[in-house]
Amino acid sequence: MIPSLQAGKNDIIMSGMNDTPERQETLSFVDYTHGGFAIAVKHGNPEGITTQRDLCGLTVSVQKATIQGELLRAMDCGINVMELPSDLDAQTALRAGKSQAYTADAVVAEYVVATTDDGKAFEIVRDPENPSGFNPVFSGIGILKDDTELVEAVRAALQALIEEGAYQQVLDRNNIGAYAVETAAVNQGKAAS
Repeated sequence: MIPSLQAGKNDIIMSGMNDTPERQETLSFVDYTHGGFAIAVKHGNPEGITTQRDLCGLTVSVQKATIQGELLRAMDCGINVMELPSDLDAQTALRAGKSQAYTADAVVAEYVVATTDDGKAFEIVRDPENPSGFNPVFSGIGILKDDTELVEAVRAALQALIEEGAYQQVLDRNNIGAYAVETAAVNQGKAAS
């Protein structure tokens, strides 16, 4: 997507892109969500998963080459990380009982839970200690950093939506209100500590 932006084929990237220091070398981000990854389980939560630590010793399906796989392996507690070619494959593994949980970016997981079988197939694990999901990061609208006028125009537009309440209404309507930002800001993504 970034080369397409650099080639002038489009003006912005609005695709759930994480705001990272590496990407900030080329882009400025108007951040619109702050969320981590979420854990989805079969409806009724048969394994009784309530926290990230409850995944220890279980099989968790994830899309291949995602940060979720790396984070789960780093827990070093016997999680069998089942990496599959696509996010849909990871969802299917949970549905078929090949995994006991599925993880994805929180906004994606919320959508999957809300829309699969009209919300009757899966549920999100709500960990009160991690209301924005696990290991939250900022995601934003990517704009070439030299296009400062467009960056400011998009930031001001988002701020107006936040102030009038429309932003929160849209997030709440789509079950992602927990991942809201309080103010429209640029380049909040920081290096992992």
